[in-house]
Amino acid sequence: MAAVVHPSAIVDAGAQIGDGTHVWHFAHVCAGARIGEGCSLGQGVFVGNDVVIGRNVRIQNHVSVYDAVTLEDDVFCGPSMVFTNVVNPRAAVPRKNEYRPTIVKRGATLGANCTVVCGTTIGEHAFVGAGAVVTHDVPDFALVVGVPARRIGWMSRHGERLALPVSGRGEANCPATGEGYRLEGETLKRCSSPT
Repeated sequence: MAAVVHPSAIVDAGAQIGDGTHVWHFAHVCAGARIGEGCSLGQGVFVGNDVVIGRNVRIQNHVSVYDAVTLEDDVFCGPSMVFTNVVNPRAAVPRKNEYRPTIVKRGATLGANCTVVCGTTIGEHAFVGAGAVVTHDVPDFALVVGVPARRIGWMSRHGERLALPVSGRGEANCPATGEGYRLEGETLKRCSSPT
């Protein structure tokens, strides 16, 4: 199925939009953007020129994905969450050559109204709570909340909180799928598939 673009949306010539992607009311996709298959761009979403968006990404209403942001497959961006691309912006000082890349890895969730400061990487299947401000890299499967964001736990691929300490050693299973996870220090890894 071809991409579906609402009549009120603007998609600049040259933008690449994958099959099955929906671009909803009043969205704007710039010419250099590359968007994969099966995505959803909600009302009022803006996608810059130097942006790469993978497959099956969900970007909720009123999110601006600025230049130098990469969203890998299966990323969820909650309503009105914020990306930045310059650390020290000034209206009178041009800094387009100082953009810092932001990478959101596969399966990560960015909660409503959170802010991701540029130059950070959000790990695979990480979960950023609503309203958090991310100023440092977030490990795979980490659950972070607060201002600034701090790790308070771990999440499964299914989006369920795991019964594990913030750091140290331990094993836990996803309550929804039974998948196993092993914590070693500051790193969480999947260690088994559900039976």
